[in-house]
Amino acid sequence: MNSQIRNEIIRRWYGGQSMRGVARDMKVARKTVRAVLDQHEQQRQQGAVPAELQGPRARRGSLVDPHVERIRNLLSRYPKITVRRIWEELQGHGYTGDYSILCERVGQLRPQTQTPWIERFETGPGVQAQMDYAVYTLDFTQEGRRRVNLFSLIFSYSRRQYLRFVESQDMETTQRQHIRAFEHLGGVTATCLYDCMKVVVWRHEDDQPIYNPRFLAFATHYGYRPVACRPRRPQTKGKVERPFQYVESSLLGGREFRSLEHLNEVTAWWLENVADVRLHGQTRRRPIDLHAEERPHLIPLPAQPYEVAEVVYRTVDEEGFVAYGSNRYSVPWSATRPGQLLPIKITEDAVIIYGPHLEELARHLRFPATMTHQKSRVPAHRPPRDQQQRRELLKQRYLQLGAEAVQFLEGLLQSQRNGWQQAEKVLGLLATYRAADFQTALARAVRYGAFSLSAMQRILAVQAQPKSCLEQLAEESEQQLPDILRGPAISPRPLAAYQPLLFPETDSDDPEPQDPAPVDEQTAEDESLPDRDRTDSQDDDQQPG
Repeated sequence: MNSQIRNEIIRRWYGGQSMRGVARDMKVARKTVRAVLDQHEQQRQQGAVPAELQGPRARRGSLVDPHVERIRNLLSRYPKITVRRIWEELQGHGYTGDYSILCERVGQLRPQTQTPWIERFETGPGVQAQMDYAVYTLDFTQEGRRRVNLFSLIFSYSRRQYLRFVESQDMETTQRQHIRAFEHLGGVTATCLYDCMKVVVWRHEDDQPIYNPRFLAFATHYGYRPVACRPRRPQTKGKVERPFQYVESSLLGGREFRSLEHLNEVTAWWLENVADVRLHGQTRRRPIDLHAEERPHLIPLPAQPYEVAEVVYRTVDEEGFVAYGSNRYSVPWSATRPGQLLPIKITEDAVIIYGPHLEELARHLRFPATMTHQKSRVPAHRPPRDQQQRRELLKQRYLQLGAEAVQFLEGLLQSQRNGWQQAEKVLGLLATYRAADFQTALARAVRYGAFSLSAMQRILAVQAQPKSCLEQLAEESEQQLPDILRGPAISPRPLAAYQPLLFPETDSDDPEPQDPAPVDEQTAEDESLPDRDRTDSQDDDQQPG
């Protein structure tokens, strides 16, 4: 019987209606009406107790009761045992009840873990920031369904944050977004909290985090200290974790986006017009106002931002391209050759190719990560249509390899219809094999008259091993050594030439220094020794025998 029926029975009784009339109109038994009225009178005499404060009703007997001790024993011995396994065990001991009843009783008997209380930790202005990533799968109207990563950095005092959707969580992207966040927020806090992401923390030793040296160099440039949270404890940086729910409900909810670029444009507008000017639920103030108070306490930004561009080395192929990210970018034909190893700097939106002496050769717009197998070709990078000029350049390159290379080129041009095209691709084999192995293969091809690209490939595949990346770097470094390092060796100065620096002349009336007197071989040998060794030898001579 609910409280509404009980109230109606009592109201009718006090209105003068008999118990028989109440039972007839309410369609309940008379003894039920009497029981309600007796209980009501008793409560009026002793004091009424609210229903929600009354103790639980006595539970009736259950088929599980005879097996309670066995269930407790199983839970104490196997704390992670499942209800299904307990049910199977009890069926062998005569349990015939339902599975649902057993689930309810096991939930009551299983020991409950005590969740520790969480104390909210507040910091002063300019003391702490928190950073984290969130991953979303969104349906773009132009790009289709794709996975994106949300970079978030928030100041703990003012609760003002920076958001940006990016394609990956690698080192370059994380550092680049930190720079943008610092510029957006106007400074850097003294510390910043992170989880155990590989970009920041390499590993843990004795429960202590070992930070990534590359990220430590970045943090040192901006003057703040990274702090890694304890593993599996997200509430440590709850100030950056909780706003993700606000982003999902306010920014992503009810909106459609054409592309990743459009999503970031809407995010920038949302930060400025919604998130920064709202009344924060915890501080009860607008983040933009608190940030104005916090800004004088921030570490100022350096004069130059940290260089986060990735530098890689790539080999020029026979078509005059270098590869990066499953795409190819052209290089100038006049300043490079097939098989040459060139340094490439990868920025957020550009691919910059440098020459052997670190001079810039080419600059291309970087293809997005979603585009593969694309070519960025600059018309000026291609060789001229003048076939005679191209062939003269090719002859010069073969001439630099020696007489056997010239013989191979002549035989190739005489025996093959597409000899010039094969000659260019043969030079491209220098990118894969060592120069000595390439020369040996040329000599063998000339000896047996095997003038073709396929013959060179077979000879090298049988007699040579492809060179490693370290060997390629060593060869390029050897070729890039300046001429001054290849000059004659400079002999070291004698120690006597440093005596005036150690013991300067103090008396201006001293006679002019004269030519040194001839010394014997033993004296010359002593002067050639280091100062410490020569002193030790003299001390040995002065010791008594």
